[in-house]
Amino acid sequence: MTSNIATAEVAVPYAEALMSVAQSKNLTDQFGEDVRSLLSLLSESEQLRNFIANPFVSSEDKKAVLNSVLGDGANPYLRNFLLLLVDRKRILLVEPIFQQYLVLLRQLKQIALAEVISAVPLTEAQQQAVKDRVIALTNAREVELDTKIDRELIGGVIIRVGSQVIDASLRGQLRRISLRLSGA
Repeated sequence: MTSNIATAEVAVPYAEALMSVAQSKNLTDQFGEDVRSLLSLLSESEQLRNFIANPFVSSEDKKAVLNSVLGDGANPYLRNFLLLLVDRKRILLVEPIFQQYLVLLRQLKQIALAEVISAVPLTEAQQQAVKDRVIALTNAREVELDTKIDRELIGGVIIRVGSQVIDASLRGQLRRISLRLSGA
């Protein structure tokens, strides 16, 4: 638990610095897309994560790999930010820094993040209904959905927005009925 708190304490100032650069250059959305792409790449490539986190790999080798991964089309400010993380021996915190950047971007754009857990993939109409419900609850301008599948739900959905949870799953309904019956 302490390491998560320590990681957050280190990640937040870097994310805020990245946001400051993005805002000053009017690149918040472009940085958001690039950050999402890099987070996706890191989540898919265990080899890349291990390489970046390895303390025995030289900074120059890490920079070379990052430059290769980013390619020529990468934003120079974001590239420099990543190279700075390597120089400061903070590159292993790139994922929490980027996740915190996305939190800041959502706050800036008034976008609510809703985690939706369902038994089966949601249709477009169902996703829109969830977005409408979350907008009504949060007064956000937009809603970003993070959908997950949990076959144990039987049916329905569980929606988490911040600390609020809306349990409209069959499993949740059965649990509530069970509690009422045991209390009666």
